Amino acid sequence: MSLITSDQELKQLIEESKRIAIVGLSNKPERDSYIVAAYLQQHGKEIIPVNPTIDEVLGVKAVSSLKEIEGTVDMVDVFRRSDQVMPIVNEAAAIGAKSIWFQLGVVNEEAANAATQKEMKVVMDRCIKIEHKRLF
Repeated sequence: MSLITSDQELKQLIEESKRIAIVGLSNKPERDSYIVAAYLQQHGKEIIPVNPTIDEVLGVKAVSSLKEIEGTVDMVDVFRRSDQVMPIVNEAAAIGAKSIWFQLGVVNEEAANAATQKEMKVVMDRCIKIEHKRLF
């Protein structure tokens, strides 16, 4: 797999990603992760909140780690600091996630390379809400 950069690849990835685990999703409506999750939900995506400190967000029960998710995950959307993403890449690979999306400001070349070696599509330093609005 590879780093996704073209508009055509981004559009296809967003279209085919129906079930999105959001790591670091906050239950505070003013936070970017919440705003993005609400937007994805409004556009027909199933969101799975991954945050050990909350019970639920946007009407969906939260899990404390990716390993707790039942069923398949199309995409793991990451709202964590760049230096904290490598374990998330490993967990995403372990559950068979097809892609991993590092939100705006999240840049970790080593983690991105690890994800591509584990056959995942990777988007780095972009906001899925901004890209969805722009492409659809």
